[in-house]
This record gives sequence, C-alpha cells and structure tokens, in this order.
Amino acid sequence: MSVTLQNPLNSGFGMRSTPSEVIAGADLSGKLAVVTGGYSGLGLESTKGLAEAGADVIVPARRPDHAREVLASLGATKGTVTVDEMDLGDLASAGGFGERMAAAGRPVDILINNAAIMACPEKRIGDGWESQFATNHLGHFVMTNNMWPVLADGGARVVVLSSTGHKLSDIRYDDPQFSTGYDKWQAYGQAKTANALFAVQLDALGQADGVRTFAVHPGGIMTGLQRHLPQEEMIAMGWMDAEGNLNEMFKTPEQGASTSTWAAVSPQLDGLGGVYCDNCDIAPMEDLDSPYARFVGVKPYAVDADNASRLWDLSVELTGINAFG
Repeated sequence: MSVTLQNPLNSGFGMRSTPSEVIAGADLSGKLAVVTGGYSGLGLESTKGLAEAGADVIVPARRPDHAREVLASLGATKGTVTVDEMDLGDLASAGGFGERMAAAGRPVDILINNAAIMACPEKRIGDGWESQFATNHLGHFVMTNNMWPVLADGGARVVVLSSTGHKLSDIRYDDPQFSTGYDKWQAYGQAKTANALFAVQLDALGQADGVRTFAVHPGGIMTGLQRHLPQEEMIAMGWMDAEGNLNEMFKTPEQGASTSTWAAVSPQLDGLGGVYCDNCDIAPMEDLDSPYARFVGVKPYAVDADNASRLWDLSVELTGINAFG
C-alpha cells in the first residue's frame, strides 16, 4: 500500500471559516473556473466566492433555466457567472460539456467537481450502472477527461468533493454496481471513495502539466443532498433532534464551501496535491483508537496510489474515455 502523506499544515482556518475569509486578498480576475452543481448548496457558495474574487465561473447544470434564475440572485460580482447544460447522470451529456470546454479553447484555472447525489433509492443508468457511482464518479470522470486540454493549458487546480462517507465502503471491485443487492449507504460510501481516489490518480497523471488535484470533505451540511432521507432516519443517525434542531457539528452551506474554495486557491497548497482535505487543511490519517474515527481523518484505502490506479483503469474500461491513454 502506498498512501499519500496526509500532513496537516495548520493553515490558520477551520471548520467555521467561510469562502470570503479563505479567499481574502486573492485576485482571480481573468481566471476561469468551472463548478459543477454550482447553483445550489455548497456549489452556490463556491460560485459566489470565486466570482466575488474576480473569476469568471461556468456552472454546468441539469436544469439550466433554474440555475440561471438562482444565480441571478447573486447580483453584481467582480467576475462573470454563466450557465451551460450538463447532466452528470448521462455520460453523453457530461462528456459533451467537457468537449465544449475543450473546443472553446480558453484555459481553465479552477475546476470544482461539486455536484453529487446521496443515499438515493436504487436506480440504474448508463449500462446498468449503480446511479451514485455513475453520477458522482463516472460523470465527473468523463467530463474531466474530455476537458483535459484546457485544464492542462491552465495548469489548473482541480477539487473533487468526497466525504467522510468514504469510510462506509472501499471500491467493491467484485461487484461495483451492486448487482447482488443494493445498500444505499454502501453505494454512497463507494462513490465517495471513488471521488477521493480520482483525486489521487488525476494528480499523479496531471503533475507534468502543472495540474494539481485535491479531494475535499466539506463537512456535515444540510442541503438538497439529503432530499432522499426521511427526518426519522436523520434523527436516528444523530444529525438532528426530535424537534429538527441540527447537531452542533453541522456547518452552514457557506462554511461547508470554505474547504473547496481554500483547496482551489490557497498558496499554502502550492507544490502539493493528491491529498484529502477537511476543515480548510490537509486531513490526518484516520486514528482508529479515536472516539471520533468515524468523522475525523481519511481511510488509507481512499488515498492509496495503487487503489487509485486500479479505479482509474476500471473507469476507463466502463466509459471508454482516457485523456492519458
């Protein structure tokens, strides 16, 4: 096993930091950013922070008209915000957006792969693929590979949203599509492990072009991601009490976007990559003896280079896409 060095930087920021705080002093004028899911929840806060710092932000959206309506509420920003159409659950759509970005030719400086689904009922898409793995991982895999030329031209920072959900499952190479029985939380865990491993391998492949990639756990935040969860289940998991009051460890959407924004712009990460971050810092490895092991740190399998390479090969096999082939 060859894992990344998860050495915290003591960045000076933390779980309550906001995008405006971590981006303070940065001038992103003339920079181009892409934020998937950048019109709701954490993605909206990331879009806002980047645009206010001067970046031109493109938001690919499954419902572009709705996205435009939401983003109009941001008002005037130093940078521009535009919407394109993309459905991560449709690989032709995800790949098509990537191809349009490459054809446009403008270098991309920041890519935040933010959009996701969580703990949803069993659904099959593509070639019978489990929907969380296909949407959260394969959709972003195809999109990112297809836009690789402009990421390389920009020497981009790529940020991939993972989660402590990765602790629920490694990649199930014997049955990644849950053909022998579906469990919504194991499926979510596998998808989030895939997101973390994608960051490890893309960083390894992209370093020669100056592209560095980071996985991010944003924290516990109540957003549209929980739309498939009944309140009773969230109470049972300790996310809220019987009156609906959130656990004090939950963040606001604004706070939840801070680690993504920090990973996208912070000079503290110059020369680094392929690491898993949370609370605006590089996360430590999981300490199994800690009472907080379920929520703190990263599992070795989620930052293992051999595992990341194996997942990349599986993703190429499934999609037929590989910018590095």
